Amino acid sequence: MNTFTLPHFTPVTGFRLAIVGGCGGMGRALVQASRALGLDVTVLDIDRSIAQYQPPEGVTAIACDVSSEAQVQAAFERIRVQWGRIDGLVNLAGYTGERIAVENMSAQEWDDIVNTDLRGMFLVARASAPLLRQSAADGHQPSAVLVSSTFGVRVPHVGYGPYAASKAGVINLIRALATEWAPDVRVNGIAPGVIDTAFLKGGTGRATKETGLDMQRFVSGVPLQRMGLPEEIANALLFLLSPASSYITGQTLHVNGGSYMA
Repeated sequence: MNTFTLPHFTPVTGFRLAIVGGCGGMGRALVQASRALGLDVTVLDIDRSIAQYQPPEGVTAIACDVSSEAQVQAAFERIRVQWGRIDGLVNLAGYTGERIAVENMSAQEWDDIVNTDLRGMFLVARASAPLLRQSAADGHQPSAVLVSSTFGVRVPHVGYGPYAASKAGVINLIRALATEWAPDVRVNGIAPGVIDTAFLKGGTGRATKETGLDMQRFVSGVPLQRMGLPEEIANALLFLLSPASSYITGQTLHVNGGSYMA
């Protein structure tokens, strides 16, 4: 008689997870779910976000601005000393500024967003690679998930040039890393649509901005007729970190209520 064992659809107890941007709306939902599953969690975020949303007891918080090469290197060195390896990496770090058309944007404004949203992804990937490879060497099945956006494939509104360009770059960075890190480490992405978090007003720990978007009209164009919840992004992230996704790499999963269908 044939038997079939259903794999775990979330990581198992003892999984060591580093969450970059873990104090934002989606990050906090992921931290909460991860702790409920018994995972070991370290959060990296900017100091203002950590002060605003202190991670729960048992979660290490490391102040880190992903646009700073020195801070990223120092943060992952601290994790190396603490854990020796990481089994999972989720990078949620990113923000967007005021809605300004490219022709009216300063180079500084462009650089500030791209340095966080794309260069920061590179810096984190490079610093985390040895710790993920150590996990594989120790007999685990490490997985990394980089967070892009629907804006990485579709730009329906004016004023998101550097953000959209960065998030498109993240999707190809996911593919590049999946190729380079195979077969030891799986690398995938999540592209959220409109999610009900502070990001819609600039980002956690950052100055509030006015988007000028008619959210009711925006949501009316979503087939599921609502914004997404942070917990729904956390669910997708946990699946991509889990044994159930063991043959998935180099993919970007769009979680957007149907507003973009790949």
